Amino acid sequence: MAAVVAVILAAGQGKRMRSRLPKVLHRIAGRSLVEHVMAAAGEAGVEENVIVIGHGAEEIKAALGAGQKYAFQERQLGTGHALAQAQGAVGNANDILVLCGDTPLIRGTTLKKLLHHHFVTGATATLLTARLANPQGYGRIVRDEEGRVKAIVEERDAAPEEKAIKEINTGIYCFKADFIWPALQQLKPDNDQGEYYLTDVVALAQARGLSIEAVTVEDEEEVLGVNDRVQLAEAAAILRRRINQAHMQAGVTIVDPATTYIDVTVTIEKDTIIYPGTFLEGNTIIGAGCFLGPGTTIRDSRVGEGSTISHAVVLESVIGPGCQVGPFAYLRPGTVLEAGVKVGDFVEIKASRVGRGSKVPHLTYLGDATVGKEVNIGAGTITCNYDGSKKWPTVIEDGVFIGSNTNLVAPVKVGAGAVVGAGSTITEDVPPGALALARERQVNLPYRGKKIEKK
Repeated sequence: MAAVVAVILAAGQGKRMRSRLPKVLHRIAGRSLVEHVMAAAGEAGVEENVIVIGHGAEEIKAALGAGQKYAFQERQLGTGHALAQAQGAVGNANDILVLCGDTPLIRGTTLKKLLHHHFVTGATATLLTARLANPQGYGRIVRDEEGRVKAIVEERDAAPEEKAIKEINTGIYCFKADFIWPALQQLKPDNDQGEYYLTDVVALAQARGLSIEAVTVEDEEEVLGVNDRVQLAEAAAILRRRINQAHMQAGVTIVDPATTYIDVTVTIEKDTIIYPGTFLEGNTIIGAGCFLGPGTTIRDSRVGEGSTISHAVVLESVIGPGCQVGPFAYLRPGTVLEAGVKVGDFVEIKASRVGRGSKVPHLTYLGDATVGKEVNIGAGTITCNYDGSKKWPTVIEDGVFIGSNTNLVAPVKVGAGAVVGAGSTITEDVPPGALALARERQVNLPYRGKKIEKK
């Protein structure tokens, strides 16, 4: 039996997003909104989540996976109704942490503080509140003369004096399970929206003389919800600032944080320098002392220490230490560069391995190729790997020199130490140490064109 289970409310339609995609699946900093919330719960020590889904339920399940627990809210009848749908999936947990699937900025440390206060005080309900200069749109926290929480009043139902209150409800709570499940059955849709408000359980607890506690969040940005694309961009900017600051404090130089985009899942070692217009995405790992950018995208890749990548796109690739990539290089999925490899301008490599110290300086396509160490690939070299129905491999062994403007028609192998003359089209294997020439002999004929008349 889990002591605490997090119930994440993610059933809303999100009409203001004007999107076919469920609101909680919109992504910032490498995760969907709801995944950020799930991660915060995990950082707070909560080991089990129940996701309440409704609109776009199948898409959410496909995105989050079968390993999660789900509860289904067929009709969106309010937050109280949504939480009630989770009772069967929660099981016999002692306490229920209620989270909103559209608040991606909440920190695990804040949730940990909320849970600690809930347990230490033995409260029936503990609310996370915030004090905002402009509380418009939020439910207000109403306290009695002694400062104890008395009720939560939604703005649309609030009296003028209640609307003047600056302390707001964040939609994040921790409840004792033996209180919340019976209390939800007592809710009534006595409001303008005809919905079952979860906030009404606070008044029920207060009427019974039960303990209600509140923890005020220190950083109001944490509780900002995402309801439209403008707020999505605002949340992304806040998260980007947090991520970049954390990396800089850990020893990474970011020349212009405002134009550097790093997913929360990225790892960067110290003394790396990142120039403007760089995107580091997915499960990317960057070694120490690298130079990245400007104008570079690296996704789901590993970069060894001391490598330089400029004006390049690197996808699902492995780059060894001391490599130089770019400018204007494209490493596609499955590319592996061993130590000290140079990949220059206008080079595209796909599903290929390039050995230690080899050079692919410019204007080259390598696809489904295995290149040995200390190989030089001349400008304009193409591995012709596709015959119209199947991809074929090219093998270039150690120490090979490939002349410029060479076509290697796969499947083909160039043996160790061989030289391929410039302008060749190689269709057969080249033995080790051989010189391969496969081009027509040049013929010089007397000029027979019309003479150019001088004016």
